[in-house]
Amino acid sequence: MSSSALFSSNTSPLNATNHSKAASFPSTPTPKCITFSRRDTALPISVTSPSVSYPQPQPEPSFNVDYLEREFGSHGVSFKGLGQSYVIKMILENGSAVSVLLPSGLVTSYKPKMWHGSSVEVLHTSVSEDQAGNPVIQGGVSLSFDFSDNEGFSWSPSTWLLNDVQGSPQESIQIMQVEMISRDVSKMVEVKHMLSLTDDSLKSEIIISTINCSQLKLKGSILNHLNVSTPEATYAIGLEGSNFFDREPLNSNFCIIPPDTPKAKKADPRQLLPLTKLFSAKNDDGELTVEMDGEENDNYKHLTDKMSRIYKFAPRNFTIIDRGRRNSVNVGRKGFEEVYLYSPGSTHESYGKYSYICVGQLALLKPVSLRSDQIWTGGQLLHNPNL
Repeated sequence: MSSSALFSSNTSPLNATNHSKAASFPSTPTPKCITFSRRDTALPISVTSPSVSYPQPQPEPSFNVDYLEREFGSHGVSFKGLGQSYVIKMILENGSAVSVLLPSGLVTSYKPKMWHGSSVEVLHTSVSEDQAGNPVIQGGVSLSFDFSDNEGFSWSPSTWLLNDVQGSPQESIQIMQVEMISRDVSKMVEVKHMLSLTDDSLKSEIIISTINCSQLKLKGSILNHLNVSTPEATYAIGLEGSNFFDREPLNSNFCIIPPDTPKAKKADPRQLLPLTKLFSAKNDDGELTVEMDGEENDNYKHLTDKMSRIYKFAPRNFTIIDRGRRNSVNVGRKGFEEVYLYSPGSTHESYGKYSYICVGQLALLKPVSLRSDQIWTGGQLLHNPNL
C-alpha cells in the first residue's frame, strides 16, 4: 500500500516568514543559523588538510526516542519510533514538511505548500512486509553509493547517524536542516548528507571527504520516486537535445519495481550498472566509451509508456508535470553529470502503488575519481513552483 500518511508531520511549525522563490540551485544559508542541539557521539570531520586526524569509531547510540526529543525535539522537529528505526519530522510555518527514516536515511515524505493553500505529498512511498512480517519501506528519496579501489576495497554506506539539526528563523528566510553522516573508518571515508527544507524546496547536499587513502572510484545515485496520478498524465519538460540510451531499470533495496519488469529483483548497489551491456570500447586514455541510443527530440516528453533511460549532457534543471494532480516539480542537480528517468507505464491502477515517476542524479557511466585528502560535493534540488 502507499503510505504517505504514515510519515506525515504533525509537529509545531517553525516561527518564520516566507522567502523569495527561485528555481535555481541555492546555497544553504549557514550564517546566523541556530543549532538546536548536537550529538556528542557523531561530530563532523574537518578535512581541510592532511594533518587532520580521523576520529576513532564510537559505539552506535540506541534509538531512544525520548533522548532524541530532549536533544533535538523543538522548533518544528519531532521524533517517532518505528520498530528498529525512527522517523524525524520537520515542518515550517507555512506547512511545508519532510520526514526522514533513520538509520536507513530514506526520505519518506515531502509535503510542500501548494497554490490552493494545503500541502500535497510529492514523494511516492510504499510499505509492505517481508516473509518474516517485518515492514519493508520503499520509494521516497534514497541514496546509493559505492566506493572501490584497485586493491579490492568496496564500501557502500547503508547506516546513517543523526549528527545535527539546524534552523534559521529569520524574517527573510525560513529553513530547517538535518545532517546525517555515514563513515568507513578502514579507508577513512566520510559521506555527509545535509537535507534542507525551505518553504518551496527540498535540497540534498552530499559532501564526501577522504583522508590518507588510496585513490577511490565513486559510483552512485540519488533516486526520487515522484508521486503522480498516472504516468499517462505525466510529462518531462526540458530534456530536448540530451543524449540518451535505454537500459533495464536501476534497482536497489528502496526501488519500487513492478513485478512484470524483467529481472525485478533487488540488486547489489555495486551492480547497478552492467558495464558489459553499456559500454563497447575504450578510448586512447583507457576510459570506457558509451554507445548512445539517440538524442531526445521531444521537449515535452510524454511518460505514458514504460521507459528506463539515462541521459547525458542534460540540462541542470528540468520539470516533471502531472496534469492529473495539477502539480509540477522542478528537478535540479549539481556535481552529477547524468540523469535517470524511469516510468513504469500506464497499465497499472491510477493513484496506486505504481503511480510514480523515478528521477535520479547519477555518477554511473563515468565514476567520480577521489584522491586522498579531497572533498567532493554533489546534490539535487526538488523545487515546488506551485506556491
